[in-house]
This record gives sequence, C-alpha cells and structure tokens, in this order.
Amino acid sequence: MIEGSFERNEMWKWRDLIYMLFLVLVLVPIFIETVLFNYLVNVFQNELYAGTLNGLIMAIIFTTALYFLVLKPKGQSWKAVGVRSFPFRKWKLIAVWTIILIMVSIVLVIFMSFVGIGTENSKTESLQSQMTLLNFGIGFVSAAIISPIYEEIFYRGFLYRFFSSRYGVFSGMLISSLIFTAVHIPTFNTLPVNFVSGLIFSWVYYKTGSVIPSILIHGIFNGIAVILTALA
Repeated sequence: MIEGSFERNEMWKWRDLIYMLFLVLVLVPIFIETVLFNYLVNVFQNELYAGTLNGLIMAIIFTTALYFLVLKPKGQSWKAVGVRSFPFRKWKLIAVWTIILIMVSIVLVIFMSFVGIGTENSKTESLQSQMTLLNFGIGFVSAAIISPIYEEIFYRGFLYRFFSSRYGVFSGMLISSLIFTAVHIPTFNTLPVNFVSGLIFSWVYYKTGSVIPSILIHGIFNGIAVILTALA
C-alpha cells in the first residue's frame, strides 16, 4: 500500500467497525476509564500510577480486540493496518510534519489562553504534583511510547483506512480525527490539538503507507509535552 492506493478493503465489513467502535466508545469509557481507573486509584493512591497502568491495559485491549475481531478471522496480518516498513526517504516527511504539528499546537495553545482556556488538566497536574525521576519516566513511557503505538494502529491503521477506502482520503481523515478527538473527552482543553494531530497523523499514514511514521511523530510530540510539563 503506497500513497494514493487506499483501495477498498473488502474483507473489512461494517460489522467489524461497529464492534470496534462499541468497544472504544462504550465499553472502554465505562469499564476501563471509569470503573477500573477508580479502582486503581484506590489501590495505588496515586492517579499517575493508576493512569499509566490503565493506559497499558487499554493498549492491550485495543490491539487484542483488533487482532482477534478484525484481522485474524480474515487471515490478515498487522500489515493490513499499516504496521510495515517505509522508504528511508520518508524520514524527511517525519521531521517536517513533527515541526508543523508543534508549531500549530503552539498557536492553538496561545489562542486558547487568549480566550481564557488554560492548558492544565488532571494528567498534567498529577505529574507536576508528584514530580520525581521515577514518575517522570513513567509518564514519559506512557505518553511517548504506549499511547502512540496502540492509538496509531487503531485510529489510523484501522479507522482511517476503513473510512478512506470507502469515502476518500479527506473524508477518512476527517471522520477518524473526529472520533480520535471525541475519545479524549473530558479533557476539553486538548481537543483542538487532538483534532489537528489526528489530521496530521492520518495524512502521514496516507503519504507513507505505514503507521510507523505516525507513531514516531505522535511519540515525539507527546514526549516533548511531558518534558515541558515536568519543567513547568
């Protein structure tokens, strides 16, 4: 799969999409992000530790469900969702779009501050209030490694390709980015950045045919955000 060749994947049915969206939009928010998270907070008495373990569990659930519900029944490998190598010349694209994402995010943050919307949320407050080398490492691994891997495989590798193969590249970018943004509620002050980053990650996937560049950009961006949070 290369640029411009997002042919319709006849093996992926609407039933597969409904199963995965029900998991992501209903089961995970209720049982993982709410029930399990509250339980882990009570166990650890620490929101950062609870959130990191919660994120790891979500990553396992997302990827396991995608494999056993969508890929394995159709005899597909992870290559079907973009887990594949990409041309060396595309490294320049990764650098360019990483810079663009950072610059656009800065503009959005400045604009939100101008209209009275801060950038603080429970995640950043939890990390800042418990800043140690260990906690920084935990926060960094969670944000810069765990989240980018499973989010790019699912939201770009599966969702974006599903919609783009049926309705075109830009419709696929828009729909998958809207869903990606919606799952970040209730951290409302990050939603504009979530939406723009979703568009950029989808575009990079389209241009390279691989989710690995998107994972790298996502990881670098999140990693920088964690570092800036620690230094604030």
